[in-house]
Amino acid sequence: MLKIDNLHVSYGQIEVLHGVSIKVNSGETVTLAGSNGAGKSTLLNAIFGIVKPSSGSISYNGKELTRLKAYKIVSEGIAYVPEGRRVFSKMTVNENIMMGAYSLKDKRKIKSTAESVFEIFPRLCERKEQLAGTLSGGEQQMLAIGRAMMSNPETIIMDEPSMGLSPIMAGEVFDIIDGLHKQGVTIFLVEQNVSKSLSVSDRVYTLENGRITMQGAVSEIDESLFKKAYLGA
Repeated sequence: MLKIDNLHVSYGQIEVLHGVSIKVNSGETVTLAGSNGAGKSTLLNAIFGIVKPSSGSISYNGKELTRLKAYKIVSEGIAYVPEGRRVFSKMTVNENIMMGAYSLKDKRKIKSTAESVFEIFPRLCERKEQLAGTLSGGEQQMLAIGRAMMSNPETIIMDEPSMGLSPIMAGEVFDIIDGLHKQGVTIFLVEQNVSKSLSVSDRVYTLENGRITMQGAVSEIDESLFKKAYLGA
């Protein structure tokens, strides 16, 4: 489904990604872990067309994404839950949810999808008219996920969804991720919580200094080695 092949990305004369290759198959949850500065954000920016690779390819369902404008990539069936949630703080919960449907035209489909999102997130349903900026961090993360779900994506890419959350709220977020996985949504997860991410993933990769250094099925990965790689050890 999502295939990144021998990807090189540079900022000026400095190469940040050195031949990165990752595959996310349909229906999988795949985690990418790495320490700060490993190149994770650059990789996500490349997937969504924010930065252009110097070489290599990124394809989705066989279609090359590097030739598309950033705003057209969502229409290919990929949604993004950004690091730090990035909700529209001065808009209501309902308005934020509806922003996720900007690429859709069928009003009945938008309405039914919104109803499904609010069924999954009853806490958000109770706060439909509340300004998003007044929500707790965990509620904002739920809102960011719900907003991404509004485009009916085949694949959701999540960047550090548990960052800054309490252990209890982080657990709720991973329960949501696991639920989406069980519904058949493909998930590519960039995450700092190694143990939790392994618990919901099929396969994992580690990125160190712009290179993939470890990959494999969760059942085959030594968690202690994975954590060392995540920490850049």
